[in-house]
Amino acid sequence: MILHIVSAFLFSIVGALQFSPAFRRRRRRLHRATGWLLAPCGLVVALTGLWMAHFYPWPAGDGLMVYVERLVFGSAMLACIVWSLVAVGRRDFAAHGAWMTRGYAIGLGAWTQSFTHLPWFVLSDAAPGELARGIMMGAGWVINVGAAEWFIRRRISGPATKRIPHSGVIPT
Repeated sequence: MILHIVSAFLFSIVGALQFSPAFRRRRRRLHRATGWLLAPCGLVVALTGLWMAHFYPWPAGDGLMVYVERLVFGSAMLACIVWSLVAVGRRDFAAHGAWMTRGYAIGLGAWTQSFTHLPWFVLSDAAPGELARGIMMGAGWVINVGAAEWFIRRRISGPATKRIPHSGVIPT
């Protein structure tokens, strides 16, 4: 659990710098060095999250739906980071950025889940049941992945740019 928390903290806080175009353009070496720290942190977050989901006892209110969501999104985060590393190894920086954006969005799911749970706790004095908890947990990840896809597509096919081939974007 300590590995998960420390890695998630570094991944979420330091990872935010990676999304600044000015930072990537002006500080290429720092972007690369930070990436060498963040990619392993992201992999540790995904792997420890999967391990905890499978081997730790389920918290009260969690059920099969939350368990499956954790396995699906943890596996997706792991895959996104691996695909981003493959892309950067091929020097396909557009695909690298797209896959890391997706992995980062999934990794930030816990932050968004605090907001998806907030209305329940404000409006209800009861603990959420398994279905409500599953919906709120899933909403956090879905909101982030949706925002990441919007950001990726906007960046790649914005008004001033042409569509970049091999961008890692899933065709619509």
